[in-house]
Amino acid sequence: MVPQLMEAPPTVRRFAGDQLVTLAKLVVENGFQPIVEVGTGAVFGYESLLRGHDRIGYQSPLDLIDHAAETGHLLALEQMVATRAVAKFAALPDRAGATLFLNLDVRLIREGDALIDTLLDQLRKAQVPPSSICFELSERFDNTQVPEFAGLVERLRRSGFKLAIDDFGVGHGEMKLLCDYPVDYVKIDRHFIAGLDHNPRKRHLVKNIVNFCHVLGVRVIAEGIETETEFLACREFGVDLVQGWFIARPTTLMSELKSAFPHLQDVGKARRAGQSLDEILIRKQIETLPTVFEHESIEHVFDLFRRNPGQSFFPVLNANGEPRGIINERHLKEYIYQPFGRDLLKNKLYERSISHFVDRAPIVGLDADAERLMTIFANMEGSDCVILTENMRYAGIVSAASLIRIINEKQLKTAQDQNPLTGLPGNRAIRDFMRDSALDGDTTRFFCYCDFDHFKPFNDHYGFHQGDHAISLFAALMRRYFFSDGDFLGHVGGDDFFIGVTDWTREDLTEILDRLLSDFHDDVIGLYSVADRQAGRIRGEDRLGRERDFPLMRCSIGVLELPKGRFIDDVDAISTEIAELKKRAKEGEGGLEIAALGM
Repeated sequence: MVPQLMEAPPTVRRFAGDQLVTLAKLVVENGFQPIVEVGTGAVFGYESLLRGHDRIGYQSPLDLIDHAAETGHLLALEQMVATRAVAKFAALPDRAGATLFLNLDVRLIREGDALIDTLLDQLRKAQVPPSSICFELSERFDNTQVPEFAGLVERLRRSGFKLAIDDFGVGHGEMKLLCDYPVDYVKIDRHFIAGLDHNPRKRHLVKNIVNFCHVLGVRVIAEGIETETEFLACREFGVDLVQGWFIARPTTLMSELKSAFPHLQDVGKARRAGQSLDEILIRKQIETLPTVFEHESIEHVFDLFRRNPGQSFFPVLNANGEPRGIINERHLKEYIYQPFGRDLLKNKLYERSISHFVDRAPIVGLDADAERLMTIFANMEGSDCVILTENMRYAGIVSAASLIRIINEKQLKTAQDQNPLTGLPGNRAIRDFMRDSALDGDTTRFFCYCDFDHFKPFNDHYGFHQGDHAISLFAALMRRYFFSDGDFLGHVGGDDFFIGVTDWTREDLTEILDRLLSDFHDDVIGLYSVADRQAGRIRGEDRLGRERDFPLMRCSIGVLELPKGRFIDDVDAISTEIAELKKRAKEGEGGLEIAALGM
């Protein structure tokens, strides 16, 4: 229990003076806020946040930190907060593999060695590897302007610590940091996450931040997630980790910390029925190369290359199994072929560890599609591979040759899926289109399900050649009316078709579909005999084998509208609404029924 001070906070603050750190020891606590893997809901780590500042008269943690800097107590305060955070982290029963995120104030850079020495000593005592600690570089000030910054970063990396850019997008020098220094994580500022689900400009920015970070081998954390729709938008854009009140608020109580939030897997979607075609193809091409850990000796790397003479590089991981990049044989050869070069590398005084030779490589989750993998690889000049992860941990690599095989096999599978009669894509391509467009809420999308009415008696009476003629006729009419780049036409099978469009208005789509239905009805009547046309019906058997009269064939279309800003992770979840729309379309006089999702 925290002792209660007798004086009012403003009075305590006024007379704190040299006793600031002593007072802080009495009341300041470390609050932990979970940082969670988007795909699984598993807790990846915790950000340590300062709490209890208000008890000694400070309005915010930054207010206390600024006062400590003004009075010359910042190093002592940060050492206390950091060592307490490590002690708390070390006591977590499931901290193996987790990461503790600590803030590094730019004003401490000149005294960084003292802070690091204290922390390393604490980590040794707690038996926590440095790779379990990530320093967040605050962008309140420009870190890169401090002369000692580059040296401090080099020492942090050499010691095994991880680095993150905090408040990305609203601070100073983030792009310089990302360009010039080996950063592990980028934390997108809350400003860009708030209202992300309905703000096209923010969506565009976040999407592109994720893409270029992944090309550089940097993982992305979204800060300040407060709503389900913000979480879903982040998941849609490939954000790796999330943090915010929607997941969990910071807490100082160890008993309130969870190791996972499994319900996040199912937010906004049904449980996935199986792997996508892309994931199946990618998994077939994964190479599980041997790995090296950045804290291992150079001699271990020499031995690895000696035992694998055909391999020119190996993935490098930190102690938690996260990829850092690759180590390439050509960098070591520069030393090997120099006089005494190999001995120099082994010399502890020279301090050349594996981390000195790590090259960046694109890092992407296994759930990425094949085209995205190829784009990322192409944009990373000189990269030997793409490193794949599953649940943020190393899963393997794919090379350029493997990527080409993946793309070729996907194209072959897609071609095999096309309907031989109409040449239109089949069910796999339809499903891929629906999945991708359902996750893209930047525009309004329409899924149109077309089904012939009374096709069976026509096909039975006139034969399958005339039935095929009717099917080909409808396919030709679809192509006549839907020919833009964003339009998708598919053949489910038999007399069932699919039309997918984006960025249309309901009025425009209704007009075009009415024309399509009218033209098909007028043209298909020509396939009947004169007598049947005059009678307006034919005799045939229904699906139960009972003979009766059937009207002439027409087409019915049920259209599901996904409004702008609405997205779905699993298209199977809308099957009930689709079935109801198709039923209403068949029962309606005009054969067309349009409804928005959930309406």
